[in-house]
Amino acid sequence: MKERDLKLQSYNISDNRYRELKYFCKQYREKQSQLRSITELSSPKFSSTGGGGGISDRTADTACRRAQLKRDIEMIEQAAIEADSGIYAYIMDNVVDGVAYEYLDIPMSRASFFRRRKKFFELLSAKKI
Repeated sequence: MKERDLKLQSYNISDNRYRELKYFCKQYREKQSQLRSITELSSPKFSSTGGGGGISDRTADTACRRAQLKRDIEMIEQAAIEADSGIYAYIMDNVVDGVAYEYLDIPMSRASFFRRRKKFFELLSAKKI
C-alpha cells in the first residue's frame, strides 16, 4: 500500500516541507542506532603541518554529534507527545516505521488519528527550524 502525502497547507507546511519532515522521522531508528554506537572517545589529533590551528578534537566532534542525534530524537518524540500523549506511541509507529492506521489497533477513528498526525507535523515543523 503506497503512502500518500498529507496536504498540510492549512498548517503552513508546503508539500516539500512535509516530505522533509516525513523523511526526518523515517531516520529516527538510524539516529537511535548511531547514538548507541557512538562511544569512541580519544585525545585531540594534531596537524602534522605545524603552525597551530590544526587541532582536530575528535572527542568534541563526537560529543557534538551525540548531542545533535539526541536533539533530533527528542524533537520527534516530544512532538508526538504534544500532539496527543495518550496515543503518542501509535503516532511514532506511524510516522517513524510507516505502520498504516489499519495495523495499529488504535482506540479512535481514522479521522481523529489523522487530525493528531497532522498536529504532530505542525508541532515538528515548528520545532525543526
